[in-house]
Amino acid sequence: MSAHHAAPAALPPEPDLVDPPRRTSWSHAPLDAVRGGLIGAAESVPGISGGTIALVVGLYDQLVTAAGQVVHAGRALVTGVARRTGTGDALASLRRVDWRLLVPVLVGMVVVLLVSLRTIAPLLETHPVPTRAVFLGMIAASVVVPLQMMPRRFRALDAVLLVAGAVVAFLLAGLAPAEVRDPSLWYVFLGAALAINALVLPGVSGSALLVVLGLYVPVQAALDDRDLAFVGVFVLGAAVGLASFVKLLQWLLHRRRQGTMAALAGLMVGSLRALWPWQDEDRGLLAPSGDVVGPALLALAGAAVVLALVLWERRRVARAATAG
Repeated sequence: MSAHHAAPAALPPEPDLVDPPRRTSWSHAPLDAVRGGLIGAAESVPGISGGTIALVVGLYDQLVTAAGQVVHAGRALVTGVARRTGTGDALASLRRVDWRLLVPVLVGMVVVLLVSLRTIAPLLETHPVPTRAVFLGMIAASVVVPLQMMPRRFRALDAVLLVAGAVVAFLLAGLAPAEVRDPSLWYVFLGAALAINALVLPGVSGSALLVVLGLYVPVQAALDDRDLAFVGVFVLGAAVGLASFVKLLQWLLHRRRQGTMAALAGLMVGSLRALWPWQDEDRGLLAPSGDVVGPALLALAGAAVVLALVLWERRRVARAATAG
């Protein structure tokens, strides 16, 4: 076979997780907006990862693939401008993005995130035990999702990776929160770059990382005060952080999916530490006290909701496969 002649400045094609799927129909936009809204709601609660909910509602692979394509387009654009070779590669990568899926998901996510910062998040202050109990049940039930997404049977190596992920997440969830009254912009940039990765990494909460870094309250204040400099630096840091990590995650899901899913399941197990209902002011774990039956029932209800979502998503995929 003859060698392909590529433009010297062209970037290597980004790997896809699976064969390119069919384009989503705009008729699915309301449902996709709701699914994105669930991710946004999760991102507003310290201890819950939006990546976990993306797994549950069946959007994980598509979002990682789309993010990788957008990152590749950005790199291609910079390279094309710098080397004066044009923007053809960047435009081609952008055309591969399933915008009919991504736009409704992002709109739903942003809208619900902003609403949740003023509704769900304050519940952790006024009713911490029952609120954490609900989310504890939800995340515990969600662990089954990455285990089901393994392409092969569970192995001894997978058990090691699961335990390692659980230990890492448990230690991260136990870090004491910092108090930063007036964070500098470089610190805001760094915090955003770290926290945004929770959007694509189940088991690691972006909100929880912001709490640990002392940025959770300042971010809320900046949004309320419309501090454009703060918000702009935060968005820039998030973009850089996502671009730095998503290509690695995309490669892992494509080339090392079995072990990656085991590690993600472990991260989700370890993150349950942040959602234990009984904690002191420094996030130390306490023994159950007071009304135990109520939180237990709420945890079961949260688990039931997630399992119902998992079953719904499985049937939706089955119906789509049959129709196709």
